Amino acid sequence: MQKLFRTPGKFVLLLALVFAPLLAVADGANAAGPDEAATVAKPIDAGATLSALQKRLDNIKQQVSAAKDAKNMGGLNDDALKLASDADHLSADLQPLLAQAQAKLDVLGPAPAPGALPETPQVIKQRKDLNTSKTTLDNQIQQAAAIKTSAGNLSTQISALRRDALKTQIALNTGSILGISFWSPLFSPQEDDGQSFADYKQQLKDAWHQAWQPQWRYGSGFMLLLALVIGVFGGRLLDAPLAWLTPRWLPVGRLRRSFFAFATAAISVLTLGGSAELFTWVFTRMPDVSDWVQQTGDILVKLSLFSALIVGLGRALLSVRHPSWRLPAIADPVANTLVSFPKMLSGFILILGLIEGINNLVGTSVAVTLFGNGMSSLLVAISASIAPIRVNRVRRQMLANGEQPEARSTLAGLLHLAVSVIAFVILLALLVGYIPLARFLTYELLWVGTVLACLYIMIDLSVDFFESLFSANTASGKLLKHSLSLDDRHLSLAATLFSAIAKTLLLIIAVISLLGGNLGTTTPLEVFNKVVDLWGGKGMEGVKIIPAQAVNAVIFLVVGWYILRSAKRWLDNDFLPKTKMDRGMRASLVTLFTNVGYVLVILLTLSTLGIEWNRLAWIVSALSVGIGFGLQEIVKNFISGLILLTERPVKVGDLISIAGVEGDIRRINVRATEIQLSDRSTVIVPNSQLISQNVRNATMGNAQGVATIALTFPLDIDPQAVRTLLLEAYEAHEAIQDTPAPSVTFSQLGPDGIVLSVTGFVSSPRVIGSTKSDLLYEILTKLREAGISLGRTQTMVWATPPAES
Repeated sequence: MQKLFRTPGKFVLLLALVFAPLLAVADGANAAGPDEAATVAKPIDAGATLSALQKRLDNIKQQVSAAKDAKNMGGLNDDALKLASDADHLSADLQPLLAQAQAKLDVLGPAPAPGALPETPQVIKQRKDLNTSKTTLDNQIQQAAAIKTSAGNLSTQISALRRDALKTQIALNTGSILGISFWSPLFSPQEDDGQSFADYKQQLKDAWHQAWQPQWRYGSGFMLLLALVIGVFGGRLLDAPLAWLTPRWLPVGRLRRSFFAFATAAISVLTLGGSAELFTWVFTRMPDVSDWVQQTGDILVKLSLFSALIVGLGRALLSVRHPSWRLPAIADPVANTLVSFPKMLSGFILILGLIEGINNLVGTSVAVTLFGNGMSSLLVAISASIAPIRVNRVRRQMLANGEQPEARSTLAGLLHLAVSVIAFVILLALLVGYIPLARFLTYELLWVGTVLACLYIMIDLSVDFFESLFSANTASGKLLKHSLSLDDRHLSLAATLFSAIAKTLLLIIAVISLLGGNLGTTTPLEVFNKVVDLWGGKGMEGVKIIPAQAVNAVIFLVVGWYILRSAKRWLDNDFLPKTKMDRGMRASLVTLFTNVGYVLVILLTLSTLGIEWNRLAWIVSALSVGIGFGLQEIVKNFISGLILLTERPVKVGDLISIAGVEGDIRRINVRATEIQLSDRSTVIVPNSQLISQNVRNATMGNAQGVATIALTFPLDIDPQAVRTLLLEAYEAHEAIQDTPAPSVTFSQLGPDGIVLSVTGFVSSPRVIGSTKSDLLYEILTKLREAGISLGRTQTMVWATPPAES
C-alpha cells in the first residue's frame, strides 16, 4: 500500500476508476441545465422509431411508383420531406446520448496495458456496456442519416417526376392565361413558395457576400470585368480578323462562305458562353458554396450556351455585315428585318428558362411552374408569329417597289408555313388553357429549329470542304492527284463519296438530337443512350404511346423518308454513274438499298413509338395465317424479287423473252418486274415466273446479235457472183463485225430456185432489226445494178366465169 501511495500517477488512476460514474453524472448535470439533463435522461426507443421511419419510406416509394397525377405526387413530396425532417430530429435526439457515452468512456480512459494494475470487474463491465451503447448509437445515427438522405433523394425524384408528368400530360387543361388562377402566383403566392424563394434568395446573398470577402474580392472583380468585356466586345473583336483571314487562307469557292458562317456561330457560342461561365465562376468557385447556387450556375451556363447558339446561328445565316457571304438565298431587306429576332428570342429563352430552372430547383408549386411555362410559351409564340408577318410585308414592299425578292424554295416555304401554324397553335392553346401543350410545342419548335439550322450549316461546310479538298484546281487536289496517280474522275468520285458520308453522319446526329434533345437538359451521351434504348420496351402489353413519343415518331418517319429519297437520288445520279458499274447493276443496288431502308425506317418508327417489334407475337401469328391462306403468292414474289436483285440472272436493261413476251427490263420491283415491249407498251410479269420458268436473256454475258437474211434466186444465176455481192454488202455495213467474218450458206436447192443465207454478227441483239433493214436496201440495190433478179414467186389469179346468156 505504501508503495502504491508513493506513485502519484497510479493513485490518481485508481481514484478515477472508483469515482468515474459519479464524476460523469456530475459533469453531465453541470454542463447541461436541468431541462437538458431531463431530456437526456428521458429514454428513447430508437429502434422502434427507426423501424417506423423505414416503413414510412418504403410506403412512400410504393405510392410513388403507382402515382401518375401531379397532384398526388405533390402530396407524396410533402410526406417525403416530413419523413426527412423526422429522421433528422431523431438523429439530433441521439447525438446527446452518444456524447454522454463518449464522455463516460473518456473518464474511464483506455483499458490498461498487459502487465499493468488490473481493473475491477465493475469497471470492466462498465467499459464494455459503454462501448456497446456507443456502437449501437452510432449505428442508429447512421441509419437515421441514411433514411434522411433517402427521403431527400426521394423528394428530389418526386419533384422531377411531378414536373415530367406535367410536361407529358399535354392534354391537361390547366386554365387559360386570361384566368385569375394563372396570375395567382404574382398576387397571392403560396406560403411554401414564398419560403422556398426566401431560402433561395438568402443563399444567393450569402454567395454574393462571400464572393466579395477580402480573400476573394480581387479575383471576383477581375472575372466580372473579364466576363463583361468578352460578352459585349468579344464577338466584334473576333469578327474583323475572321473576315480578313478567310479569303486569304481558304481557296476560292463556296468553302469561304460556309466556313465563315460556321466560324461566326462558333465565335458567338464561345464568347457568350465563356462570359456566362466566368460570371457563374465568381460565385461557385468558393469551397463551401451551397448546392442551389452551384446548380443555378450550371443552369445559367447551359441556357447561355443555347441562347448564344441561337444568336450565332442568326448572325451566320443572315450575315448582315457581309451580305455577299450569306449562305441561304435571302434578300438584304428580309435579312435586315429578321436580324433582331434571334437576339430577342435568345433573351426570352435565357430569362424565362432560368426562371423555370429555378422553379424546378427549389421545388415550387404547380401554379408557379405553370405560370413560368405559360409566360415563356407566350413570348416565344409572339416572336415566332411576328417574324413571318414582317417577312411577308417586306417581300410585298419589294414587289411594289419593282424589286425582285429571293426565289423561295419549296422547303423554305414549308418551314415558313410550319412556324406560322405552330405559333398560332401555341397561342390558341394558351388561350384555351392547355399550357402543357403550349410549352411542349414551344420547346419542340426551338429545338427542331436549332437542330435544322445547325444541320444546314454543317452540311454546307462538309460538302464544300471535301469538294475543295479533292478539287483538281486546289493545291490539295493537285497534291493527291500527283502523289497517288489519280485522274480527275477519281478525285470527283472521292469528293462525292466523302461528302455523302459526312452528310449521312450529320443527319444521324440530327435525328438523335431531335429524338432525345431538350432545352439545356440533355447531354450528348444521354441523347445517345435514349436512342439506343429505343429498341427496348415491354412488348404490346406495356405499350404507352405518349404525345412526345408520337411527335418523335412522326419526325423520325419524315426524316427517314427524306434521307432515303435523298440517298436514292444521290446513288442513282451522283455516285454510281461515276463508277464502272453497268446500268443494270446500278439499278439493282439502288432498289435493294431502298427496300432495306424502308423496312428499317418502319421498324425504328415503331420502336420510337414504344412498340418493341421483335415481341409482336400477334402480328407474327396474323402474318402466318395470312401467308397460309392468301399471301403466299405475294411472299413468293417478294422472295423472288430479292433473289433477282442478289443473284441477278436478269437485270435492268436486259433483253429477255419469257412465255412469248420479248422486251427490255425497265424495273424490278418488290413484287413484279416491268418489261417494255418494242411498241413501248409494258408487261408486268410476277417475279416468281422469272425464277421458275425458262427465260431467254438475249443480252446476258455481252451476247452478240446475228443478222441473217435468206434470199431465193433463179437456177440460172452465178452462185459465186451472188455470194461475192452479198459478202460485199455485209462487209461494207458499219454494224457488221469483222470477227467472226460474214458468211454465205447454200441453204436449199429446189425446182423453184436456190436459197442463199448470208449471216453476220452485230454488237448487240438490239440492233439486229435496223441492221437487217439497211442490208436489204443495200443488197436489192446491188442486185439490180448487177442485173440479178430474185426467184419468181407464185401468184394466184382469181378468174370470174362468164355470165350465162
